[in-house]
Amino acid sequence: MTLISKRVVLHFPGFEPLDGRAHWSRYARSAKQSAAVWKFSALASEPEYGSDSTSFKVQTSSDGWETSSHIHVFDHNALVEGLRTGSRAAQIRAGFWSAFQVIAYGGVAGYFSHAWRFGLFFVFPFLMMILGFSLSATIAVIPIGMELPGFHLLWSAALALCFFGFVFLPFAERFYTLHLFADWHMAVALARMNKPEFNQWLDRCATAARAALSEPADEYVISSHSMGSSVAAHVIGILLERHAGVFAGKRVIFATLGSAILQCALLRPAQLLRSRVGLIARCDTVEWLDVQCLTDAIHFYKVPVVAVCGHGDARPAKMVFIRVKQMLTVEHYRKIKKDFLRVHRQYVLGPDLRAPFDFTLLTAGPRSGSVFAGSGYNKMPGM
Repeated sequence: MTLISKRVVLHFPGFEPLDGRAHWSRYARSAKQSAAVWKFSALASEPEYGSDSTSFKVQTSSDGWETSSHIHVFDHNALVEGLRTGSRAAQIRAGFWSAFQVIAYGGVAGYFSHAWRFGLFFVFPFLMMILGFSLSATIAVIPIGMELPGFHLLWSAALALCFFGFVFLPFAERFYTLHLFADWHMAVALARMNKPEFNQWLDRCATAARAALSEPADEYVISSHSMGSSVAAHVIGILLERHAGVFAGKRVIFATLGSAILQCALLRPAQLLRSRVGLIARCDTVEWLDVQCLTDAIHFYKVPVVAVCGHGDARPAKMVFIRVKQMLTVEHYRKIKKDFLRVHRQYVLGPDLRAPFDFTLLTAGPRSGSVFAGSGYNKMPGM
């Protein structure tokens, strides 16, 4: 297998409150972990900040090989911050309105039909908030249950508000409840494509992505995690709509990690997203790898995303199955396995052990992503 000496990477992170520098910092830490495990050197340069992406170079090397990767991170932290502005009451209202739209557009029925665990992921933050409402209401009506005079409702209502604001909400935020409310707000926006700020941002990302793809390289990796896969599908789709030959003559790997494309694509208004999934699937020069893990509840395990989007006649994404417990020590895995959001993030984090999947090797290693798709990573060149 020919070694990769130059690679260009376009990475679309998941829905996390991290800006470009935070993503760079996490990548640098993960690369060091991977380098220690696989016995090579890895050095990430200082990041450069563009208007819509953060870029940095990663130099990896060992005996007999050296690889330079130019990584462009298209984070959507500005959009996340916009969705988290306003009072908590406004965020709660917006979250429940998004939930109503997901239900009305057929999303929940699709989730439970194709991946019931993802359906539970949808339900979780809203049930959590309903629990908070119920407990607060119970406190508020204590005087009625005790048959006290009506004026006692004044102190019970104040106590209920204090409980909700100072006890329940901090507890709920340990489970990222309001953050997940914003996540569903963004899912609806990417399905409907009716928010100018989202559409304009996707257009700018497509322009920046085309510029990055013009850089000569042996391999181009477009990686995406979780909600970022819907963003990536839109951006790649825009490129293919406007420049049909944008990938001509290039070796392109599209790796969706714990993909949540169907989070948006299963909503009825998401015709444009489903169309762009079909464009990617029908592009002969793009090798689509759908990386999945059984213990990750926040994606669509063993669901053929291309076919479900209505393109059963197109080439399907190749499903590649990994196991988080193979990447971590027994103690480390035991510590995180009950934290479903932490398990979901492991796709883009550093390993404790050598495993068939390694995000650093996919984006900065000496072998093509096709090697991972075929048999997984098992050794470095020269070993």
